[in-house]
Amino acid sequence: MTRRPAVVIDTSPTPNGDLHIGHLAGPFLGADVHARYLRARGRTVVFSTGTDDSQTYLVPSAARQGTTPEELAARSHDAIGRTLELAGISIDGYAPYDDDYRENAYRFVTELHDKDKLELRTVSFPCRSDTGEVLVEGFVAGYCPVCVSESRGGVCEMCGHPNNFDQLLDPWSTVAPDVPVVTKQFEVLVLPMERYRTELTAFYEARTAELRPRTLQFLREALARPLPDFPVTYPLSYGLPSPLPGTEGQVLNAWVEGIPAAMYCTRFAARELGGDVAEVDLWLAEQDPEIIYFIGSDIVYFWCLTHLALLMAHDGRYALPDKIISNEFYELDNDKFSTTRGRVVYIGELLERLSRDAVRFHLALTGPEHQRTTFGREAVERVTDTRLVHPWNELADALDAVPAEGELPVGEDARLRVRAMLDRFIDCYEAEHYSPSRAADLVDAQLNRLTRAAREGAQAGDLFLQVRALIAGASPILVDLAERARAAGGWDGTLDPADYEVDTVRPFEVPRLTPAAPVT
Repeated sequence: MTRRPAVVIDTSPTPNGDLHIGHLAGPFLGADVHARYLRARGRTVVFSTGTDDSQTYLVPSAARQGTTPEELAARSHDAIGRTLELAGISIDGYAPYDDDYRENAYRFVTELHDKDKLELRTVSFPCRSDTGEVLVEGFVAGYCPVCVSESRGGVCEMCGHPNNFDQLLDPWSTVAPDVPVVTKQFEVLVLPMERYRTELTAFYEARTAELRPRTLQFLREALARPLPDFPVTYPLSYGLPSPLPGTEGQVLNAWVEGIPAAMYCTRFAARELGGDVAEVDLWLAEQDPEIIYFIGSDIVYFWCLTHLALLMAHDGRYALPDKIISNEFYELDNDKFSTTRGRVVYIGELLERLSRDAVRFHLALTGPEHQRTTFGREAVERVTDTRLVHPWNELADALDAVPAEGELPVGEDARLRVRAMLDRFIDCYEAEHYSPSRAADLVDAQLNRLTRAAREGAQAGDLFLQVRALIAGASPILVDLAERARAAGGWDGTLDPADYEVDTVRPFEVPRLTPAAPVT
């Protein structure tokens, strides 16, 4: 297994509200499970995130709530941090949006400007007819020119294709939808994406087998047509003021900040961790990091094309991502999550009735890896009790009868089963075939097998070794059970198959899981 440092990137959420389980079931849980797996295999891991306070979506959201974007961002940053903790997301650092963040973003784009990687272009933007305000990103909606679905500015949520300038059909202002929209021209700085076509194409041709279906389809479509210039600056009032000549009075496109923000978050987390990683810039190519992105499929355009081109434009200074793991949308009762319509479920609500491990198990099992999946309020309790809690506790009860002292012999058949089980878990967790859903399903399958073996009188040593291995395999998902098992001597914190090649095993108290609380 590689010893390269692993940099796990969970794309920074927009702080225009708290995270609901639709958010958690995608990149957040996916990144956390993978980071925990890598740590259990002995890898050096830096897992980080922050909030994306420059996003224009903050402005209309703040207006609807009668507050300022800055106040909304600060309040949401705190709420998101609490939610990540409640969900057991094991980030090594939750970076603030501060002066260091801003300086890092400015340095990143200034280096590109100084190397003549950016060009001034005159382009057209939709604008409000009454105020002349430029409408981009969260300020504008219309119909996608590629799939003719309703879309916000920047990128279409449905097909993933960009609409950087005036391409939206029949646009309207999201803040003042009754105000007519006109088109005006402005000179802005852009990254000419066509310069990087050859590099981008070669990059993805080498990774075709690793990409998830929707991501692969979008990239093939995007690279089969001209790559539009990517705006580096916008003529807006909200955002980081542009430091670049010729763009006075403009701001940086918030999406340009994505890569320097990820670098900043990684450095912040590395300093929090301390040790060897604290003193190096892990994004430098010379550090040879393994960079793994966890992203929603709706932002593949930014993270897989524009952000990659921004890295390439630095002429080899920075490492490129090794793995890109995207996910689809998680729905609520077969309809979209919607904060404005009150169609949301927050993890705090679930934790009133379910254990954290039960929630994580359900979100992993039903997560939207390759296609949209749905969360059902009633199904979550039924599924977690019948597929996890009751069989786990039945197995624990069976092992309670075993004497608590001395070493128990282990047979070769049990070791063979352990090797097969752990190999299967490892296959689920490795980035090439990454699937927390398959891992959760494997937990269920092994519980059924082991509870049946216990009922049929299997040797105690064989059962204890296999339960120990099952705890290891489930540990990236069932985080609280794993820690309780560790305290009881039932798990040593590793997921290395070699550690289970033993002739004897010491019995331990198998932790129980809490059933769903009854409705009151």
